[in-house]
Amino acid sequence: MVEELVAAGVTLVSAGAVYAMAAARVVKQYERGVVFRLGKLRPEVRGPGFTMIVPGIDKLRKVNMQIVTMPVPAQEGITRDNVTVRVDAVVYFKVTAPAEAVVRVEDYKFAVSQMAQTSLRSIIGKSELDDLLADREKLNQGLELMIDSPAVEWGVTIDRVEIKDVSLPETMKRSMARQAEADRERRARVINADAELQASKKLAEAAKEMSEQPAALQLRLLQTVVAVAAEKNSTLVLPFPVELLRFLEKAQQQGVAAPPPVAQPVQEQLPAPQPRLDPDLEGSNSRQD
Repeated sequence: MVEELVAAGVTLVSAGAVYAMAAARVVKQYERGVVFRLGKLRPEVRGPGFTMIVPGIDKLRKVNMQIVTMPVPAQEGITRDNVTVRVDAVVYFKVTAPAEAVVRVEDYKFAVSQMAQTSLRSIIGKSELDDLLADREKLNQGLELMIDSPAVEWGVTIDRVEIKDVSLPETMKRSMARQAEADRERRARVINADAELQASKKLAEAAKEMSEQPAALQLRLLQTVVAVAAEKNSTLVLPFPVELLRFLEKAQQQGVAAPPPVAQPVQEQLPAPQPRLDPDLEGSNSRQD
């Protein structure tokens, strides 16, 4: 009798252990458990930790609540200004309603991926090339809004969308490089012209000051000589401005008196020499007489 009781107890314990092993479930911290009892969704969502279900009747499905990073394959499209580009992006999303993510959509990850690709192609067609290259933050917000609108019904929230890279044709890259080079050259010329204008104004002011003080021009000339001589050149080219000559002429007229005239020596007047006749010519003349 005792042996039969012991055997029955062992059987019950074994059956209980098997039942406990079949009913025991462990939900991790970053997961939530959705229970289906005879195919019907239970209202409560199992939190992290140890939980029990009815074997054969209940079915527990775990849903990951972590942020999922999903790359969006590169999509080729034509922008609004008729430029062919290839754009790829990345989507960050997470599940906020585990029951809806399991019930409303078959595979929420695949659904988000397809929606992201479709929205990315739509953004390419609505935007211009300059917006894709320079104003990505605005496009990221528009792309996030387009993906998040249908994803909310699936129990999924889009956390962030980023456009990673924009691939352009080689011809477009060369055209953009030439445009950037021309723009930089234009700005360099404008800056140079502005510098010349400012320098001319300063030179005009300096010339006005020097005209009022003629000695300043001589001092400036001496400064130029000192600057050139500091280079240790073998040949020194010294400019001699006309204004300096005028300055020296005025100084001479104002400060130095004209010297008295010097008497010229009187030369003695000598008689003019008489012409000498050739004797042959005199003989001939006498014979003729």
